[in-house]
This record gives sequence, C-alpha cells and structure tokens, in this order.
Amino acid sequence: MNVGVGVPPGSVGAVVPQDAVFDTPLAFKSGATMPSYSLRYETYGKLNADRSNAVLVCHALNASHHVAGWYADDPKNVGWWDNLIGPGKPVDTDHFFVIGVNNLGGCHGSTGPATVNPATGVPWGADFPVVTVEDWVETQARLATRLGIDRFAAVIGGSLGAMQALQWTIAYPDRVRLAVVSAAAPRLSAQNIAFNEVARQAITTDPDFHGGNYYAHGVVPRRGLRLARMLGHITYLSDDAMAEKFGRELRGGGYKFGFDVEFEIESYLRYQGDKFSTYFDANTYLRITKALDYFDPAFAHGGSLTAAMAPAQARFLVVSFTSDWRFSPARSREIVKALLDNRLDVSYAEIDAPHGHDAFLMADPRYHGLIAAAMERLLA
Repeated sequence: MNVGVGVPPGSVGAVVPQDAVFDTPLAFKSGATMPSYSLRYETYGKLNADRSNAVLVCHALNASHHVAGWYADDPKNVGWWDNLIGPGKPVDTDHFFVIGVNNLGGCHGSTGPATVNPATGVPWGADFPVVTVEDWVETQARLATRLGIDRFAAVIGGSLGAMQALQWTIAYPDRVRLAVVSAAAPRLSAQNIAFNEVARQAITTDPDFHGGNYYAHGVVPRRGLRLARMLGHITYLSDDAMAEKFGRELRGGGYKFGFDVEFEIESYLRYQGDKFSTYFDANTYLRITKALDYFDPAFAHGGSLTAAMAPAQARFLVVSFTSDWRFSPARSREIVKALLDNRLDVSYAEIDAPHGHDAFLMADPRYHGLIAAAMERLLA
C-alpha cells in the first residue's frame, strides 16, 4: 500500500506491509501439510479496473516482500529492488500494480520456522516442513486469487526468484503474460549444491543450533550464520568486482603475521556475516538453500527441459551476465533453447557486466532498458 506524500521522483514512497491469512490446508511437495499459514506482502501502484496490470516480483535467497520504497519509521530500509520499481522506472508503478511476497518459511513476516506452531504453542523450529519452489508458487497463486488477480501481466525474478518465475509458467501457464528471468539456472550444478551444503554444515554444526530448536534455548547459531553468509557472498561477486573494490589492500599498511583481520576483503566479509546473523533465521536459511537444490523441472521429464517447459504460454525475457560464474550465461542459454524448442516468444540478452551474480540487482542501464522495453510492450 502506498502512503507517499511529498515523495521524491521515481520512488513509491513510504510503504506498509500487509498480511494475508489462509485457513485452507497447504499440501507441500514433501508430503507434509500445514492447516493454516500467513503471507506478508507489499503492493505498489494501483490495480486497474480489469485487474490486468498486476506484476509479481519473486525474491531470491535473503530478500523479502520489501521490494521498493521505505518504511516511515525506518527510512534507511529501502526495498531491495527499488532501483527497478517505481514511477517512471522500468517497472513503472504509474502503469503497473506490483506485488512483493515474503515466501512461506521466510523470516520477514510470513509463517516460518520461528512462528509459533498453534498445535504445540512453541515455534515450529526443526518441525517446519522443507519448502520447494513449487510450494512457493502455489501460495503465491492463492494470494493472487485472494486479490482478484486471475492473470499477471508479468512475473519477474532474479536467481532463486527467476526459478519461481519459470515455475509459474509451468504450473499456471494461463496466468502469466510475461516472465522476466534474470541470472538464472534451470537447476543447480553439483558445485552450487556443494556451496549450499557447506553453508548448511556451518549452521547445523554450530553448538548453538540445538537441532534447529535454538529458540527454546534463547540463543542463535550466529557463528554458523556468519560463515554461511561469508561463503555465499563470495559466490555472488566476481573476481574482477572484488579486485576493483578491495584488491589486496591492507588495513594497517603491512603484514601482521597473525589471524586477525588484515586485508580489506576480510573485514568486508566479516561485516557482512555479522550483519546477516542479526536478522536472518538459520532454519529459514537451511530451507531456502534446499529449495534451490531441489528445483529441477526437467527431473520429472527424464532430464528434458524442453519437455518440462512444454506447458508454458508466456513471452519470456531471459537475461544473463558475463561475470556471473555461479549461474553462468550458459545456464540461461539452456533455458532459452528449451523455450525456443517449444516455439515460444523469447528475447535473450547476455550483458557484459563486472558485478558477478549480484548484477541482476544493479542499476545497469542496458539491463534496465531491456526490462523497460518488455514492460512497455505489455502496455502496447
């Protein structure tokens, strides 16, 4: 919901999150069920009379429903994709009604492991079901129905968010006109699964983890979260980006021959890890990385991504970045080939950008221009 008075140009202004409670049981892909749950979400812009201008933004690993704008009581807390969404921006809220949702199992307001389980009176903790991309898309579709949206003008996401956009076109092909798929992979490589497993081991072997029920002990597995975030952050940046930002710069001007912070990159990683451990839930991190590992639409089709994408009807914009070594352009080209095999309307761009995997979050004018053109085509 928009509240903005005296809003700077290009901003949706101050925003207020909303909660949707669902009493219809949810059957997870894992076989688990949940009798009720809630989703926290934000909206920007206005839904038009025929409800045809809605855009769903799907978030990646450590993001949330807070996609654009800021909070009146915390103006520094700006939405994670604020450079893309707002009046006059590529996803123009003068024309589109944009929705951001905190995924089920998250730690930013939707029902998750830290939420009290009504059946036990204590937080779900380790008992919270393992979630999948398919589960998230199902809950997003229920929210869309609740809001009276039968079909999205666009579903947009980067990284894990892009996997959700792909799943939307498979599970609900008649409910998506355009899918924007950035910095994506149709499934994780063995190397990516390995990175996720090391991060999970850092968390689960932390003495404060207590099998996932650390809430009852009044502690947080901070050491594990710090290490998980440090490892993850390395994979989001390119070597060139790290070299340009930090190089081999020393904090003290010379070697200290010890194991405390000496290089600027060490200081940066420790800062990122410390900050992350203060606001992100460890059980959520475990579940989101598993959702990444499990996403593989081709698995049920004998490994054929072409067969998996056969139900899709949407138009697609697929974007990759040359320096993204975690989800390399070759992975995006796999997606493009499967879409073309199905004779779908596909635009593909491979952008020469130095930022690594995080490039999909940056305000690159070429990248933003592509998205703006795709959105304008929807209006036309």
